[in-house]
Amino acid sequence: MPTRAMAAVLQLLPALLLLFPSTPEATSSALLGISYGRVGNNLPPATSVPQILGSLGVGRVRLYDADPNTIRAFANTGIELAVGVPDECLATVSTPSGAASWVHTNIAPALPATKIAFLTVGNEVLTGANSSSLSRYLLPAMQCLHDALAQAGLDKQIAVTTAHNLGVLATSYPPSSAYFRKDLLPMLCPILDFHARAGSPFLVNAYPYFAYAGEPTGVELQYALLEPGHAGVADLGSGLHYTNMLVAQVDAVYHAIAAANSAAARAVEVRVSETGWPSSGDANETGASPQNAARYNGNVMQLVAQGKGTPLRPMVPLRVYMFALFNENMKPGPTSERNYGLFKPDGTPAYELSYRLPQDNTSPSSVTAGGDVYNAHGYGSENGGYYSISAASKATMVSSALLYSVLLPIVAFGFVRMVLALG
Repeated sequence: MPTRAMAAVLQLLPALLLLFPSTPEATSSALLGISYGRVGNNLPPATSVPQILGSLGVGRVRLYDADPNTIRAFANTGIELAVGVPDECLATVSTPSGAASWVHTNIAPALPATKIAFLTVGNEVLTGANSSSLSRYLLPAMQCLHDALAQAGLDKQIAVTTAHNLGVLATSYPPSSAYFRKDLLPMLCPILDFHARAGSPFLVNAYPYFAYAGEPTGVELQYALLEPGHAGVADLGSGLHYTNMLVAQVDAVYHAIAAANSAAARAVEVRVSETGWPSSGDANETGASPQNAARYNGNVMQLVAQGKGTPLRPMVPLRVYMFALFNENMKPGPTSERNYGLFKPDGTPAYELSYRLPQDNTSPSSVTAGGDVYNAHGYGSENGGYYSISAASKATMVSSALLYSVLLPIVAFGFVRMVLALG
């Protein structure tokens, strides 16, 4: 082929590849996930969980450990897992050999049948009760696990991250003034460097409920509940307007990251690894009620389903794990701790949600397990729309295929004529 024609081919090839991706996406991005804790002695078997998730249209699940039976329950369902590396394992996996052994024992056997997308190393390590003894292991554990995944050829498939309590912030209001606690900066700055290099998200457990319960006279309930009609709050520092507290908390983390590590701020995405509202609490736990839990969690689902970002990052869709799937009767602490579940242990809803996700939030294979399923009312199995690719997704796939079949010959013909002319 003549040199000029070859040059034209090389210049246009990337554009052509962008116009015609090899395979249209068959499933949604599943922006919403849910945390599946198991601190209870009356919970249903893990094998029934994919059916329950189908009633919510949820395609992502966060686990807090790597229990093999639980992971196996999601095999061949298409549900994406974030698998937890428990706090007690941090010291072990902070060495190359320990991390490699952990991955070999806990992750490799589940693949490829189970879809594992993340390892979350510890939970709220830097602010937890054992922070003084565990914090020094956190970054080495993340690095060693990432290296172990790379050695196994899994680093492009499974990302490594950790979940932080919002208490890593010294201040969060207004969002533009947020910054990390100074005593945590020596640990957080290199963690941010790790996220930027590895391409993994910064996870935060964000609970407007705690802000409201701690100061019910100073925080408007409608703002904390994410009610769509609330007038919102202006951030004079940034000029941005916040209609609910959850997105304000997320943007506070973005601002804190920028203040701590401006280079990482350009690359690191913030995701919500936990958020929820209890349906019951002690007498002094203001706002813990089924009505408020239904409003909050329904509003979270609606917010995420819109696919929008935060005021500070409007082009980055908000990704959230709701907390939690079940009420867990053995969790310590106040009554609220045992009442965050969307479902009771028998698989029936803890309350009626005010909103239901569109059908395409979950992947088509996420509910292939047999048996009856639960809908939002805890009955029967008449929820077929959640158990297949949605009509919208199918229409997109068909229209995309038609578009490619029509346009590709046209573009290819024009491209060949141009090459011949140049030759």
